[in-house]
This record gives sequence, C-alpha cells and structure tokens, in this order.
Amino acid sequence: MSGVEGDSRLMATFLSVQGYDPGPSQRPMLSGALSGILGTVPAIPILIGFGSLRVEAQILGLSTVPTLAIGCAAMATAGALYARTFGRAANNVHGGWLFGMAFGFALWAAGAVLLLPVICGGRAPAGTAALGVALSLLAWGLATGILVPFVHRPFHESLEKAARHAHLGPNAAASQGQSIREQRRWKKD
Repeated sequence: MSGVEGDSRLMATFLSVQGYDPGPSQRPMLSGALSGILGTVPAIPILIGFGSLRVEAQILGLSTVPTLAIGCAAMATAGALYARTFGRAANNVHGGWLFGMAFGFALWAAGAVLLLPVICGGRAPAGTAALGVALSLLAWGLATGILVPFVHRPFHESLEKAARHAHLGPNAAASQGQSIREQRRWKKD
C-alpha cells in the first residue's frame, strides 16, 4: 500500500468515526451556506485593510460594492461546499476551526492563485494585496469552521419529527410507507 493510499484511508476512517454522511433531515448545505456568508464578516476588514478588495475590484473591472456582492455569493457557495465535503465532521465543535482553515487555504490556492488569473487574463493580486487575500480566506475558513456547528443546530430536524415524514423513518424503511401486512398481501396476489 502506498503512502498516499494509506493516508486517504486514514482520513476516510477519521471522518467516518461519527458517521460521515449527514442524513436528509440535517440540511448541511444550507447551514454551510449561511455560515459561509457569516464567515465573510471577519474577512472583509482584512481585505479592506490590506487593499485587496480595491485590487480585486480593479482586476475584475468592477467597483467595490459589486465585487463584495460577488464575493459573498462565492463564499456562500464555498460554505455549502465545505459542509458537503466534510459532512458530519464539519459539525465538530472542537475540530471545525481546523477543517475550516484548511478549506480556506484550499480556496486561496484554487481561487486566488489558479482560477482568478485564468479568468482575468493572468492578472492576480500581488504583494500586500495577495497577502490580504490569503489571510482573509484563512479568517473566513476559521470563522466558517467555528460557525457551522452552531448555525446547523436550528436546521437539524429532530429524529422524532423526521420519522413522521413519508420519505424518512420507519414507514420509508417498510417499502415506501406500506405496512408489512399490505406487503405480504401484495406478494400473495
């Protein structure tokens, strides 16, 4: 077994400790999107302080307000992707900050370093502005990772309430809501 293969199995094992996949009543993507928007609160002052917002607006050919609006929409999408990628591990109160910062770093590498220059003809923030973008995405990731477990709780449906839905719970397990007697009678006919 190669080192990479062993590392990926270890990560999969780590993420599946509490059950990796969120259930249909948990709404992880909504929680992630809202956390992603809220995570922009500490990131925006960093962008402004380092002059990164002005530089990004110039690169995109927009003013700062539309650049902020596009950024908030992108961070909502990134938050939903974060929650979907990490599944139940994103709800870890103790480790969410670390997952969030790692995801923020990945966004910086994929977005600011790779995607932005491709979209904008090779133009990207440099110097202090580039440092501001990197720090803002780390701050966004930290905030999003901390917020997801707390934003998620109100959206997480209780097991009792979820069991009453036709597509969840005991009725769904008994063949689309048919009782066992109906199933036996149907098989005999």
